[in-house]
Amino acid sequence: MPRFKLLIEYAGTRYSGWQIQKNARTVQGEIDRVVREVSGRRDFELYGSGRTDAGVHALAQAAHLDLQTTLTPDDLVPAINDGLPADINVLAASRVPHRFHARHDAVARSYLYQIARRRTAFAKPYVWWVKEDLDVAKMQQAAARFAGMRDFQAFTDADPEESSTIVQVDRVQVEESGDLLLVRVEGSHFLWKMVRRMIGVLVEAGRGQLSPERVESLLQARSKLPARVTAPASGLFLERVFYAGDRRDYPLVPPLFTLLRPENSLHSSRCQP
Repeated sequence: MPRFKLLIEYAGTRYSGWQIQKNARTVQGEIDRVVREVSGRRDFELYGSGRTDAGVHALAQAAHLDLQTTLTPDDLVPAINDGLPADINVLAASRVPHRFHARHDAVARSYLYQIARRRTAFAKPYVWWVKEDLDVAKMQQAAARFAGMRDFQAFTDADPEESSTIVQVDRVQVEESGDLLLVRVEGSHFLWKMVRRMIGVLVEAGRGQLSPERVESLLQARSKLPARVTAPASGLFLERVFYAGDRRDYPLVPPLFTLLRPENSLHSSRCQP
């Protein structure tokens, strides 16, 4: 049976995450439905590189699809897209060897989080608006504490699909882009809610409520603090999934919303509610 690698973008606002669930609308469920309609088959497998939580978006989720079809990859993309809702889009499809596995072959993943420093009428589903002034330097100092092979037990909830809470975090970047703060987190894999709790801790550091040294202690002992400051799903994007041979030197840029970038800022002061 042919195996296809798919790259998929989606706005997660209306969905209960990627993975198919009973009595819930999911991204995988929508694609599964359309593949059934397009192919007339039920004996296929659609497997994502990993789960994204309810409300989380993706710029390039990777998946593999085992499907008996005469459609070429170039024909498969529009055939699926024609049946999908507007907030899910297959970017590309390619034939891959059957030994390729979207999840098990991934060597790293990157997430991008958008923090808005002003109120916005347009981008609310895709940012976290933080009203308080944030000290970017303190956030960057705190971000450096996450790098390395660390135990992120305090940054996740019990998950039966994860046997270990040890994660290799390759880098955490915090940069300014106009009225946006962009945070990229790149690592081997990520635990349930882990990235959103990391973002929440960084924002607390930026608010002056948490020292960079305190971040280190959160990685050494169980704490309820990361759960209390979990960032909302709205600002989080699964940016890329990396496989052997993929380049990982690319700029930190906003994924979609240019309204908050420097060239579009109408004034330097922050808008107040």
